[in-house]
Formats: sequence, C-alpha cells, structure tokens
Amino acid sequence: MSSKRDYYEILGVKKDASHEELKKAYREQALRHHPDRVAPEKKKEAEDTFKEISEAYAVLTDPQKRALYDQYGHSGVDQKFAKEDIFRGTDFGSVFEGMRDYGFGGGFFENLFGDLGVDIFGGGRHRTKNEQEAPGKPKARDLEVAVSVTLEEAYRGTEKSVTVPRYDSCAVCGGSGAKPGTGHTTCPDCKGTGRKVVSSGIFQMGQTCGRCGGTGSIVQTPCEACAGEGRVRVSRTLTVTVPPGVQTGSRLRMKGEGESGSNGKGDLFLAVEVLPDSRFERKDADLLSEVTVSLSKAILGAELSVATMEGSVMMRIPPGTQSGTTFRLKGKGMPELRGKGVGDQLAKVIVEIPRTLSPRQKELIEELDRITPR
Repeated sequence: MSSKRDYYEILGVKKDASHEELKKAYREQALRHHPDRVAPEKKKEAEDTFKEISEAYAVLTDPQKRALYDQYGHSGVDQKFAKEDIFRGTDFGSVFEGMRDYGFGGGFFENLFGDLGVDIFGGGRHRTKNEQEAPGKPKARDLEVAVSVTLEEAYRGTEKSVTVPRYDSCAVCGGSGAKPGTGHTTCPDCKGTGRKVVSSGIFQMGQTCGRCGGTGSIVQTPCEACAGEGRVRVSRTLTVTVPPGVQTGSRLRMKGEGESGSNGKGDLFLAVEVLPDSRFERKDADLLSEVTVSLSKAILGAELSVATMEGSVMMRIPPGTQSGTTFRLKGKGMPELRGKGVGDQLAKVIVEIPRTLSPRQKELIEELDRITPR
C-alpha cells in the first residue's frame, strides 16, 4: 500500500548489507544529492532525495527498525514509530566527520529537516519556533494506517476496528511536561537560547541544546506520568466507517484522531485496500465477470443465471452468441464514492467446447457440419 520506494533500493545495497556497507552507501549518496551541489532548478528534488536516503539509512542501521521493515515493509515501521522516532539516535555525525567543506554542518541538517522536527545531526529533536512556544511539546502530526476490506464490504459499506499507536497529550500534566503544581525554568546549559556550540578539533558546530530540546527552558520537576515529555505513547482502537464505493488507494480522513501536539491534534488517514474477489474483477465502478455456456445454448440462444453483488439474475443471450461476447447489466456494478452513481456489470460469455462426445452427439455434430453452408 505504501508508495515509498524500497529502502535497500534507495541506498543501492543488498538486503544483507553490513553496517559499514550501509554507511558507505549513504555517504556516497549524500555527496551526490547534496542540495547545494546541484543546479538551482533541481534543488527541491535534491532535498527530497536527501531526506529519502537519510530515512532509509536511519531505519536500516537500527536493528529493531530494520527487523520490522524486513518483516512488514514500510507499514511495520510507520505504524510503530513517529517520524522523529525514526531518526532518533541515528549516528549521522560519524558519517560526515571531516566533511564540513562539503556543507555538512549542523545548520544544513536543521534547515533541511526542520519540517520534520528532527535534529538529524544530534539524533534528538529540533523544535520549530511554533513548538518552542509550548516547551517540551512537539507539533501535532497526521497519521496513516492501512485497512483492508472485501469487495462485498466495499460494495455495501462497513465498519472496521483499527488499532492506532500514537502519542496523546499527557492527562496528568495537561501536556506541559511539568509535575502538577510546578513550572518551567530557564535551561542552564544554553541560557535560554535553545542552542549550543560544540567543538570538534578545529571545527565548531551549532547544535540544538540536548537538555532542553531547543526550547530554552526545562521543567522544574518532570511529570512522572510522561517523564516530562508532555505526551505518552498509547494504542487506541477506533471504529472506522468505510463508505460504499471505496477502492484500493482511497484515503479516508478521521479528523482529530492523529497525534497531539502544541497546535492541537493531527488527523488520521486510512489507506484502503480492497481485497481480490474470485467472482469479479473491478474496473473503477464497473464489475467484470464471466459466465460459462454450453455450445448448444450459445448456438440456440438461452437464458443464463449470472451472479451479481445482489444475488443471481437472469440474462438472455441471442442465438449464435460467440465466445467472448460481453453483455452489460445496467446498474449492477459498484456504487461510486459519495453517492455519485452506480456502475454496471459486464458479463463475458465463455462458450464451453465439450472435450468428449457420445457416439450420438458426434453423429449430430457431423450432420450439422455437413449441412452448414461453407
């Protein structure tokens, strides 16, 4: 269901690649796709590619995330980890050690990944200006989960239960991160700036303050329920209404069921997959089916019983119907999403040629052949 590319393919490595092979591949890709080393008109494309290869490296160099990805693909990682958690703890610093001349400084990563809320160099969170207005609390984030339905359920509509791992605002501290009755004080490490300068040999690099997470303040006494983060990881089971007419690729929105943050709550998007049905093939709102008919009925014409989503109906075929002829059953297809109409069912006739004949049947067929005009 996911439109993401395969992580191994992105880095150009085999599935049994070692940590060092992953590191080498990522370093080479990063040099190739550095946004400042391409033409201005390709800068946005390079930034997107850089984020893509960085995410692939972050997942594949973490044993837990890599195991989930190998077993379940992108959905296994995305449903268990928030975006900032995917990058958390990744050692990007050692990959680019000594590459400051190529532009790989702390500011480069913060500018590139600021929209993700990630301090990619330090492995922790970099909070945006809006988040700093609510100390210690990340921004709200939309989530997406997959939901599978049968063709019958897509035809009639249904309800499904989905389990959504997410961060919710801490009920004990109200999302502040501070123990009830206490507040925030200026961070002593960065003196309220949210930034620190780290020296490495002759180089100096600005980084988000690791103690306050870039907010400039810390809680006096952390809330025991959320360890001062202001939110807790939970799993919610929700009942989802799937409307008639959905098809693979449909995205349903549940407002306010995403993750909590400083700017409210995100939304939950449901990526729908309609499972194959042995009776029908779906083409948009139309259904395609096949009905087998004997040679004699195809020649003489007949009424055939055809299975539809609402049960069997009778369909008349004229004498001389050829194998492969398709008949349209008006209004017997799938409903279109949001009640815009109903498709048709296209029943394809397959004439069954007998494999064996009795002597009498053979005699009659030979007689028919003799009197049939050439």
